[in-house]
Amino acid sequence: MRVGELEDLFLRTLLKQAGGNQRRWRLALGPVRLYDPATHPHCNWNVSPTGSAAENAVIERLADDLRIAHPRVVPD
Repeated sequence: MRVGELEDLFLRTLLKQAGGNQRRWRLALGPVRLYDPATHPHCNWNVSPTGSAAENAVIERLADDLRIAHPRVVPD
């Protein structure tokens, strides 16, 4: 999976699960950061949400689920 595909998956799922609008979720989600698989063997990506406490909680729960399903991401 590519970074852009992961971001799209995040946004589609957030809209479906929590409602709201795509612009707000994109701002709350922030960028997906990639790490070298040599130093992060289990999952090479991370997000640092910057929304409200409730938004961040939803994003973090979804991130946990997506890390299991998509632990490796490649650059666009």
